[in-house]
Amino acid sequence: MAFKTPSIEQLAQIADELGFSVTNDYLEDMLAIISPMAEGYRLLDTLPDELPKVQYPRTPGYRPEGDDNKYGAWAVKTHIEGKKTGKLKGREVGIKDNISVAGVSMVNGASFLDGYIPEFDATVVTRILDAGGIIAGKTVCEYLCVSGGSHTSSSGHVKNPHRPTHTTGGSSSGSGAVVAAGDVSLALGCDQGGSVRMPAAHCGIYGMKGSHGLVPFTGIMPVEASLDHCGPMTANVSDNALLLEVLSGSDGLDPRQKDIKLEQYTKALGKPVEGLKIGLIKEGFKQVNSEEDVNEKVYFAAKKLEQLGIQVDEISVPWHDIGLAIWSPIVNEGLAVNAMAMNGVMANFNGLQMTSAGKAFSRWRDQSDELADTFKVIAMFGAYGINVGKGHYYAKAQNLSRRLRSAYDKMLEDYDLLLLPTVALKARELPDANASPREIAETAFLYISNCCPFNVTGHPAMSVPCGVSEDIPIGMMLVAKHWNEAKIYSVSYAFEQAYDWKKF
Repeated sequence: MAFKTPSIEQLAQIADELGFSVTNDYLEDMLAIISPMAEGYRLLDTLPDELPKVQYPRTPGYRPEGDDNKYGAWAVKTHIEGKKTGKLKGREVGIKDNISVAGVSMVNGASFLDGYIPEFDATVVTRILDAGGIIAGKTVCEYLCVSGGSHTSSSGHVKNPHRPTHTTGGSSSGSGAVVAAGDVSLALGCDQGGSVRMPAAHCGIYGMKGSHGLVPFTGIMPVEASLDHCGPMTANVSDNALLLEVLSGSDGLDPRQKDIKLEQYTKALGKPVEGLKIGLIKEGFKQVNSEEDVNEKVYFAAKKLEQLGIQVDEISVPWHDIGLAIWSPIVNEGLAVNAMAMNGVMANFNGLQMTSAGKAFSRWRDQSDELADTFKVIAMFGAYGINVGKGHYYAKAQNLSRRLRSAYDKMLEDYDLLLLPTVALKARELPDANASPREIAETAFLYISNCCPFNVTGHPAMSVPCGVSEDIPIGMMLVAKHWNEAKIYSVSYAFEQAYDWKKF
């Protein structure tokens, strides 16, 4: 449908909404000025979009049911083959369902996106296929990725393979479950507040959120550009390092990527760790919802690291406890603008945009009552914060993010890594069908306090399984200097090779 020049009546309505006092003569003048601009919009309608070409043949796949989707973790199953050679030759990979795979349905956990099919592959998908990988399917994610649980997707709950009555964590819930269940050993997740690391912790797998910008976010539905990360979720450390090697590096299309420093992460595996120093952030063990057994398992794992010749000291980073407060206005107000005002299209962003996704996303306005309670909370409070603060809180949070980053950087001058529980508490039971909106939302936001500060600061952080309590895995998080993912891999690999975390 061609773009239409606004009528005088439409301009009057918009002026009223914006608080402009205008006369009819003024509107006539405005219309005369706007009309040539509208011609420019109509010209854009006649031009083809500038999108990457799809390089590998595929079919749309199918929605698995019953025993073919035991934990409710697959949104679509596919078999898209890439090159015949490469680092991932013949390896199957699960792709979170907010990541574009051309020709394959993508709903991002939201019913109003049913039927949306992207027309190009995200950069990370192309890189997997170029490396010889096989796209095994799209994994279920939480409703528009706004939940740290696994109970808000419009397709239903994603169950934890270790204890199916309990959450996998989110929002990359399906990716955590398919790796934990052994369906695939490699998957992709996206992380704006812990959404790679939390399901990794609850599912007993390895989840890496690399330095901000290390992995291109091109072709992925965003939440907030300064928080967006994409990373590998795998059954072991070596696969994680391998997949990060494939994913990392600038694609020239994502302005989040600045001054990137790359390494061959697989070369870090097996490097000596004796003499390294790790600082235990004591605030990470003292969250308001910290559970004693979780702390005990992580402390025990730290003692095991000492047996590998690593010096482990308890340290204090008081700003860690302020991280959640800094993160909140950024995600709340950023998401309110990007999702509600821009329909998922990024403003002030000169990278590759998902134009068709914006059109599909706009359907929420006609199906707003279907929006998940978790998303409604963020949208409502974000809009309120913007209305009351006039942008003040978002701006101040971004300013304070530099102070938070400096607090961790100061400790990383003396320590090779920082360590704390990935999640302060164990995975909870999934809410039942009659759960109240309050219970649904509170359960979704329980797990984020230790993870979200590192989305704000952009430090690389990885969840490493380190024990089990009540049949539920527990993760410890290792944090490094920017672009020092290799150090995390060296230590996590040494830990993995020396110990069986399932016996802790």
